[in-house]
Amino acid sequence: MNNKEALTQAQREELLGILQTRFEENMQRHEGLDWVDVYARVEANPGKLWSLHEMERTGGEPDVVGQDDKTGEIIFFDCSPETPSGRRNVCYDHAALEARKKFKPENSAMNMAAEMGIVLLSEEQYRHLQKLGKFDLKTSSWVVTPPAIRKLGGAIFCDRRYEHVFVYHNGADSYYGVRGFRGCLRV
Repeated sequence: MNNKEALTQAQREELLGILQTRFEENMQRHEGLDWVDVYARVEANPGKLWSLHEMERTGGEPDVVGQDDKTGEIIFFDCSPETPSGRRNVCYDHAALEARKKFKPENSAMNMAAEMGIVLLSEEQYRHLQKLGKFDLKTSSWVVTPPAIRKLGGAIFCDRRYEHVFVYHNGADSYYGVRGFRGCLRV
């Protein structure tokens, strides 16, 4: 763990308190899981706690959405009602960022996710999230794009409108004030 990943004791306690409250207020997202088990896994992985801090700091409101039956890992998704506000106005990946000649955004979704130690949700994960609540009613979120689509210059994003989850495409270099990305973290 490097210095940027070191949280102060006060930051750790505040974040763990926020996560516990969110966990307890949204039990429908993680039926059958106990906070004591989540807490133990998070406490044992300081680098992952830093990533959760980054998810929270950028407006993601991370919460537990499941546990991997094979590995025992606890799975967190960004559960903010709209795509995280601190991760908008980004194109899809570094190649798209570099290819853009004018009006470049400050960063890309893939770069930011890597810097935070998380990964973008896949389309399947995004659809799972939407079964847990109603998300992205006014915004949209980049999701992991299949290589065949990306190779041709495109990228995909999702949102929820008219009680339906939609998957769309755009040029990977596009960016909008209402499009960001949601992340996944396995602890």
